[in-house]
Amino acid sequence: MKEINISTTFLAYDSITDLSNEIQSLMNQAIEIRKKAYAPYSKFRVGAAILLDNGKVVLGSNQENAAYPSGLCAERVAIFQAGAIYPDAKILKLIITASSDNNPTLAPIPPCGGCRQSIAEYEFKQDTPIEIYFMGESGEVYKSNSIANLLPLSFDKKYL
Repeated sequence: MKEINISTTFLAYDSITDLSNEIQSLMNQAIEIRKKAYAPYSKFRVGAAILLDNGKVVLGSNQENAAYPSGLCAERVAIFQAGAIYPDAKILKLIITASSDNNPTLAPIPPCGGCRQSIAEYEFKQDTPIEIYFMGESGEVYKSNSIANLLPLSFDKKYL
């Protein structure tokens, strides 16, 4: 038996103001769409902005449903919309922000497991990494150069 160590590396920015102008703009778009999330049950609002290689920006916010788990996370709303409207475009950057109506969210909030798997599918499909930036409603912003940092032992088509 042997022990295997898997580690990940992220960049941490103190606040949104430390990001490049391009990423700040995308984060501000994610914040605005987050405010429009339909989250009557969890009161947890998430916004996502995707920058594609064709220059288009696709937005998504979480959409809940009383018939759990029929709702959909912001990341998947944006990713699936990008895949439907621009099927040949590559996702360059995914920007995520989350807030709660009940408690302040001051730490970076990463995508859930289901979203990580969906991001991985698109990263495998396009065969190039997707930069992922995520934050709470304020405070630090984390950057991952690829979904591999968030999902190091990923499942993909090679196992099928």
